[in-house]
Amino acid sequence: MVGDGILRIIPLGGCEEVGRNMTVFEYFKKGNEKNKDIIILDMGLQFPEEDMPGIDYIIPNIEYLKNQEKNIRAVVFSHGHLDHIGAAPILLEKLGNPMIIGRDLTIEMIKHRLEDYKKGTSKNLKTSYIKSPDDKFKFGEMTLKFFAVEHSIKDAVGLILETPAGTVIHPGDWTMEDDPQGRPMVDYTHLANLTKLIDEAPGRIIIGTFASQVERIKQIIDIASARGKKIAMDGFSMKMNIKIAQQLGYIKINPMTMIDIKNIAKYPDNKLVILATGAQGESNAVLSRIVNNSHHYIKLQKNDTIVFSSSIIPGNERTIQRLKDNLYRLSDNIIHSDIMDVHVSGHATLKEVKLMVKQILPTYFIPVYANHYMLKEAAIEIAKDGFDRDKIFVPDNGSIIEFPTNGQPKIIGKKVNTDYVFVDGLGVGDISHVVLRDRKVMAEDGMIVVIVTVDRRTGRLLHSPDLISRGFIYIKENKKLMEETRNKVKRILKDTDPKIEAFPDYIKNKIRNDIGQFLFMKIERRPMVLPVVIEV
Repeated sequence: MVGDGILRIIPLGGCEEVGRNMTVFEYFKKGNEKNKDIIILDMGLQFPEEDMPGIDYIIPNIEYLKNQEKNIRAVVFSHGHLDHIGAAPILLEKLGNPMIIGRDLTIEMIKHRLEDYKKGTSKNLKTSYIKSPDDKFKFGEMTLKFFAVEHSIKDAVGLILETPAGTVIHPGDWTMEDDPQGRPMVDYTHLANLTKLIDEAPGRIIIGTFASQVERIKQIIDIASARGKKIAMDGFSMKMNIKIAQQLGYIKINPMTMIDIKNIAKYPDNKLVILATGAQGESNAVLSRIVNNSHHYIKLQKNDTIVFSSSIIPGNERTIQRLKDNLYRLSDNIIHSDIMDVHVSGHATLKEVKLMVKQILPTYFIPVYANHYMLKEAAIEIAKDGFDRDKIFVPDNGSIIEFPTNGQPKIIGKKVNTDYVFVDGLGVGDISHVVLRDRKVMAEDGMIVVIVTVDRRTGRLLHSPDLISRGFIYIKENKKLMEETRNKVKRILKDTDPKIEAFPDYIKNKIRNDIGQFLFMKIERRPMVLPVVIEV
């Protein structure tokens, strides 16, 4: 019967941060949950925050889906930005490579991301392309439909999920080009400003943007090409994305316009536009290498113009500020959104969200894809327009929102686990909060290694302890403190009963605790103390 089903919406990420977007939709008959149908929307990554040293990125926690892999009917990808597809190479494999659904550019970008992560894995993908917004997919009691949305990348789609318990409309990332009367809602002042910059720049123009902003890169290429400029792209992911877009016929570029980055010295500076990755301050990206003077072909000059054509991802503010500071030291012409409108967001404004709600007239409203305060503000503003507050749900990551076919929807009390899963190099999830805490301690106060050599039988110290400092103090300029620390270690060993069971472990803990307290009393710092006991 239709009257005994439940639709659940479970965000595994994207409701307490910008990024890590992933939402689980499931439908099942009461009492038959083991035969549920699961549809997943997106598998995005989140960039690390300032207090996450050594972390490359963060991915959604899929612990909830463990042992339910056979119930996953499909993973739908709304578009090709990393906060929506970045975790796909890791999570698809962990989930047994379920079918993926998306538009051409999106799926091709996922394939290349899989190949970058682990060569040969893209052949394991089970793909279904959305050839038209009219395409439909049927999975048990769930029907998938789609609609095109405006965004800063080609092939972005929204999702319509029909179930016996209700229909979900999820637009993904979107903006409105025109209002219902056909009037433009996107201000294209940024394009006029970019055109003026390209016309009037005294030297080279270096534009930093996201590698996945295919539409924006196309606009810049078109403007520069029309003015007879030569364009060089630098950044592997940017070049790959543009190549994919060209192969799909989305971008047509005059081959005489494009030049290899290593050939830029052959052209006059005022004829060059360079497109580069790294506007978020990523350490290995092109802009950072330019600033660090480690780029093979680009050395900044005072008459270069550097343009930041991207918005700041929350959490990257300090990194980007340092990048700007260093660029200002090297060039007199730095353009960013605080100075001139050179970037248009691909995301909806509050005005556009309100307009969408008025057009669709949903029964329930669930704001997603932002920090919690933004979701709450959206809920407050929608309620001010007369929407029933009891029909607005503001979820956290891991919230379970239930829509029964009979009865009232609710956010149930329990949450699923959405703890951070850190990716560090090839390690996925092997970096715990304890490891991160240790990294932060070492980053803030450094470390000191205490090496003692003792007699195996008597526990007697055989010679003076060795001390090694890293990031704590400069030993040559703190000889007195080092000598006091060395004497403190000697006293610890002298006062310790050598007959104590498990003597090496005991002495390590004793040195760690006592030396930690001693150093804090001396200079009010807490370095990580690493004792090494050598028995001979």
